[in-house]
Amino acid sequence: MDRAPATLPFTIASLHAYPVKSCGGITLDEMLVTETGFEFDRAWMLVDADGEFLSQRELPRLALVRCELRHSELVLRAPGMLALHLRLDTVEQAVRVRVWGDEVAAFDMGDLAAQWFGNFLGQPLRLVRFDPEHRRLADPAWTGDIAAETAFSDGFPLLVISQASLDALNARLAARGVPAMPMARFRPNLVLTGLEAHGEDFLDELNLQTTDGPVRLRLVKPCPRCPMPNIDPETGVSGHEPGNTLAAYRTDPRVNGAVSFGMNAVVVQGLECRLRAGMTGLASLKF
Repeated sequence: MDRAPATLPFTIASLHAYPVKSCGGITLDEMLVTETGFEFDRAWMLVDADGEFLSQRELPRLALVRCELRHSELVLRAPGMLALHLRLDTVEQAVRVRVWGDEVAAFDMGDLAAQWFGNFLGQPLRLVRFDPEHRRLADPAWTGDIAAETAFSDGFPLLVISQASLDALNARLAARGVPAMPMARFRPNLVLTGLEAHGEDFLDELNLQTTDGPVRLRLVKPCPRCPMPNIDPETGVSGHEPGNTLAAYRTDPRVNGAVSFGMNAVVVQGLECRLRAGMTGLASLKF
């Protein structure tokens, strides 16, 4: 007799999106699920003169750029700068840009945006917006038969982390005399409670019932961590933590021994549904 898959209850503690890749995130009470993850998540990106993407890896001060979504515009703020207002319904010329190994269609956001970022970061840059008609797919080696679309994220549409995972890391940091780290260091889209530390590693799908219909998110790949969590989002200064502490206990054979923290996820069902903070669901376990 086949046994029913084991399930665990969970709660969405918070929801986050990062409109401009590598800039500060936004936290909202609800997020719309789209083909590429959450609406407006990594919809904009900075590129150099050759159309190659730039991130906090090269420009850690990007962490200081704060984003705000209003009804009709994206508002960007940075220390010492007047606010930059970008209309959500306006783009300029079509361009081709590269993010990791993918060449994708995008739209340039104009000279004012380029000047604003160039003045703040001290080098020539262009701000571009992802062309929603372009289909950039996550790696099928991890997504299987799901054609999971993503915009300018590193590789997958969503990142899921449990609050218990961060609490466990902070306990280890405290034992080493290191201050606690905020979740913002890890740039998740969904933060969950109700799981044990790193319990997300063993989940198959998140299942939620919304007022718009059912939502299913499949957790497909551990998230290998680059040096970005070592950059303080409040100062834009890079250090050695939490990377050194994570390296002592979070190497993951599923990603060739890289340090992992959180799980990348894809949308199986639920386009145009809204997820809300405080919503509860059931997670199925991997076998």
